[in-house]
Amino acid sequence: MDKFIVSARKYRPQNFYTVVGQSHITTTLKNAIKNNQLAHAFLFCGPRGVGKTTCARILAKTINCENRTAAGEACNQCNSCISFNEGTSLNIHELDAASNNSVDDIRTLVEQIRFAPQAGKYKVYIIDEVHMLSSSAFNAFLKTLEEPPPYAIFILATTEKHKILPTILSRCQIFDFKRITVSDTVSHLQEICEKENIKADKASLEVISQKSEGCMRDALSILDKIVSFTNGKITYQDTLEHLNILDADYYFKLMDAMLKQNLAEAMLLYDGINRKGFDGDLVLNGFAEFIRNLLVSKDENAARLLEVVESFKEKYIETAKKTDAAFLISALNVLSEAEINYKLARNKRLHVELALIRLCYLKQAIELVSKGEITDKKKLTETVKPVAFRSIVPVEIHKKESGSSGKDDQAKLIIETGKLNLQKEKAEPKTVHPVQPANENKSASPDPALGALSKIRQQLANRQNTNQENGSKPLVQEDLEQAWQNFTQQLKQNKNSATESFQRAALKIRDQHSFEVITNNNLEQKFIEQEKRNFSDYLQQLFNDKTISFFITISEKSDTGSHSEKMLTKREQYQLMAEQYPLVKELKDRLKLELDY
Repeated sequence: MDKFIVSARKYRPQNFYTVVGQSHITTTLKNAIKNNQLAHAFLFCGPRGVGKTTCARILAKTINCENRTAAGEACNQCNSCISFNEGTSLNIHELDAASNNSVDDIRTLVEQIRFAPQAGKYKVYIIDEVHMLSSSAFNAFLKTLEEPPPYAIFILATTEKHKILPTILSRCQIFDFKRITVSDTVSHLQEICEKENIKADKASLEVISQKSEGCMRDALSILDKIVSFTNGKITYQDTLEHLNILDADYYFKLMDAMLKQNLAEAMLLYDGINRKGFDGDLVLNGFAEFIRNLLVSKDENAARLLEVVESFKEKYIETAKKTDAAFLISALNVLSEAEINYKLARNKRLHVELALIRLCYLKQAIELVSKGEITDKKKLTETVKPVAFRSIVPVEIHKKESGSSGKDDQAKLIIETGKLNLQKEKAEPKTVHPVQPANENKSASPDPALGALSKIRQQLANRQNTNQENGSKPLVQEDLEQAWQNFTQQLKQNKNSATESFQRAALKIRDQHSFEVITNNNLEQKFIEQEKRNFSDYLQQLFNDKTISFFITISEKSDTGSHSEKMLTKREQYQLMAEQYPLVKELKDRLKLELDY
């Protein structure tokens, strides 16, 4: 029985042309080899599982190959390539910086560099996870990295470029590896499935590629697990079940239930999802991603941003046409808020169900808000009416001869009024007002613009008259203070915190309908303001006058008194103490103490 080798190792690329998704790097390296323009130090950086170490090994094998092809690839047939493939080459040294990160390890490496290669042209040193080296190890490596022997080439690989010292970065030729796209991953997985005689549909391979997030090593590991799970026949449902991914059909059904405002259907769907063992946060996160895809699908040009199974793209576009963008954006806000507060909730299921309830009635809430805005605008436009102006023909004045009598000397005015607005004619009868001569008094009628102000003044005067007719009591200092004391006694009985502020305050009458409450500080002012409304009602009922009002102010004496106190110096304080307590001075003299000024 042959020993099983995982796909990530079995199908590791052996040449540049077999590297997936990194053509910008492989092309550069091949051209550098062909043109004999190799740098003495390379830095390969990028995410995990995208081919950094693989490219470093291929580069090390290719530059030592004895019979390179015209395309700049290794032949895999010469002694150097065979020894490299078998792992017995003496010209390639790999160092794991995660476990060999001390200064002593770097010193040992520097000592090995002094020896020239016995066979081959270059000695290649591959340092993986180079960011794990200590700062002292980096400093010990600087001089050798800057000026190595002509036969030494360093290839550094890391996933965290920002942790490497700038002095190291400036001495290396940097290559940035990118994440492998979904299409490249799917095509590579299909090739492996054909070689291994595995039956797999394209939808399941697309799900595996999306789950790997651009990491080929993870995609191959997932493929091995699912092959063992399905016994060589990979289906879409088995892939979803093994990877613990919720099918997108559930999200489409949930969206249909929410658009129909069918709460019962949505709750039953979530119950089925919950019975399958999916956590609530996974449902919230997946549904938010689903709504994001719907927003992207609103524009067919942006639909290429969808990272979903090909068979679902048309369904996304159709569903996006039926939904409103305002609903989708509001739903995203609800889901993001629910996902943030999910960890704080005690009852996780109830928390998710409340979010679903809000989503089911979200469409109705948006409609109500939009209708409310329309009605408000209608009301505003109905209340505002344009001012109706009359069209007046210019006045023509005819004068008689100078010999006519006094009455006949008066000017005859001929006024012709234009047509009024049709709506004005329907609402009001047509009336023509005579125009007075220019020399007559113009103060006949008040300005109509001041009508509202005159009405308010009239109402205020009528209210004062009714107060006098109803027998309202005049505001007297003695009666006011008695009412103040009675109200303070009520506060004291109710154990109100404002009692002391009312007891310390002073009263001063301003006029017949107002008085002033004088307090000592801001704190008393705030306490009295809390009971201002209750005391106003009490006074208005007691004096039978609804126009009584009062103002709360702070006494100027209390403000200035605190600032007028003089600060004593230490000498003055001592002198004051010595006058009051002579023993203090005697104690100072006996102990020969000195004041610290």
